[in-house]
Amino acid sequence: MKNSWWKILCVLLLFYTLVAGLISPVPAMDILNETIRNLYFHVPMWFGMMFLLTISLVYSIRHLSTQNPDHDRMAAQSANVAMVLGLLGLLTGMVWANWTWGKPWVNDPKLNGVAVGMLAYLAYFILRGSMEDETKRARISGVYNIFAYVMFMVFIMVLPRLTSSLHPGNGGNPAFGSYDLDNNMRLVFYPAVIGWSLLGLWITTLRVRILRVADIAENKQAV
Repeated sequence: MKNSWWKILCVLLLFYTLVAGLISPVPAMDILNETIRNLYFHVPMWFGMMFLLTISLVYSIRHLSTQNPDHDRMAAQSANVAMVLGLLGLLTGMVWANWTWGKPWVNDPKLNGVAVGMLAYLAYFILRGSMEDETKRARISGVYNIFAYVMFMVFIMVLPRLTSSLHPGNGGNPAFGSYDLDNNMRLVFYPAVIGWSLLGLWITTLRVRILRVADIAENKQAV
């Protein structure tokens, strides 16, 4: 129980997000209308994704320094779960775009950058799966992970701000916090960011523990 407080917090925050996100008052915005409630799911999922990708980067660097296999597992599984959150964020964003922009995908630098960034991480998983030697796989994929992280952040955080973009907070457009994220929405939005990030971390730690147990069982069979 002592080490599970953050898991309990995660469940409570996500339950609160689901309930309050559907029934709490939101600003009456033209075009957006009630779809603005998607802010509690789409954006926090992306925050959770970036949180996990940062963890993956840190553990890749730690593995390159220590050669600890647990660090490699953490790096790989953080990236895995991050891409799941990213895919969910992408799908919820497409639903939102279809309502506000008229179609689920437009030629927008933010969206195109997301696609390129996720493809970079797809290459990371393909790279890991192409090598049998665990030591070589961990070392090479760790180096590539650093490259993928930098490229991903450039494509979704830097380039969209330098060009014209429909996406809020990019290309001269104000972010939600600048004009319509009122105090009622903040009471749901910030807990949602924490809740989705904790959920991603929780799933990651479970996947790492499963892999660790599988390795132990495999080594015992080999002996």
